[in-house]
Amino acid sequence: MTDTSWQPTASIAALRQRAALLARVRQFFTAREVLEVEVPVLSRRATSDPHIDSITALCKGEAAYLATSPEFGLKRLLAAGLGDCYYLGKAFRDGEAGGRHNPEFTMLEWYRCDWDDRALMREVGDLLGEVLGIARMESLSYRELFLRHLELDPHTATEEQLRACTARHLELSFAPADRDECLDLLMSHHLEPRMGSGITLLYDFPASQAALAKVLPDDSGTPVARRFEAYVGGLEIANGYWELTDPAEQLRRFQADHRYRGTHKLHVYPFEERLVDALAAGMPECAGVALGIDRLLMLAGDYDRIEDVIAFPIGRA
Repeated sequence: MTDTSWQPTASIAALRQRAALLARVRQFFTAREVLEVEVPVLSRRATSDPHIDSITALCKGEAAYLATSPEFGLKRLLAAGLGDCYYLGKAFRDGEAGGRHNPEFTMLEWYRCDWDDRALMREVGDLLGEVLGIARMESLSYRELFLRHLELDPHTATEEQLRACTARHLELSFAPADRDECLDLLMSHHLEPRMGSGITLLYDFPASQAALAKVLPDDSGTPVARRFEAYVGGLEIANGYWELTDPAEQLRRFQADHRYRGTHKLHVYPFEERLVDALAAGMPECAGVALGIDRLLMLAGDYDRIEDVIAFPIGRA
């Protein structure tokens, strides 16, 4: 039998759609005067996020890391005074492979100076609506989503209540580690499938899930993470923040991530202390968002698997 592993997994038609999508995205930002920039995809610093693993390489005999996102480089450019900018290119995450994941993928990430998460959320909706031709769009808070489908306030519910809710709605072979894992499981397995076929913009996440977003009180006085996620038909497509600009808080979060990784026997990477320096130098108030281009193409072309839109996924790379 002839070996066909040299062939791309994506069809020629899909690859032409990819090229058209990239051109359309660039046109969107050109019209809005957002500058395309390049940042390194190989660095001596790595993510500290406990839920993401970097791919390690060797550079002149020393460890270097393929970028899991262009975030740190883009923020350093913002602090240098560049202004509104975006990156459209490759990012890498170890261990991510499957129907919706490939270790090497294409990411769109952009930043808007003097915007908050609400303003950027609307622009994400504009881009998705334009590219996908979807008119139905709903914006709601994380709390509203949980109250609508579970009659539970995720910000004030006790861990015992969350565990009971998780057990009632999901069949699990393990006990969730903590309240955040309960929330994540309920979101991914119970709530996302109920979002419908349109665009859903979800905002005001629990403060414990802030990552690099600001934490501020909502209208009820509850501290919430000023971040949002965009979903299309229940598939997460983008993740945005009203960005943290406090260097002391940024350092505290990096150090907390390191302690978590060490406690849970995860690899501890050197974190990007130059971002802390950039914040101290005065990064402007801004909002930023990362969007998965491969997933966007899957949605635009009605493809089932990520390998349908990538020429050579990891199995053939």
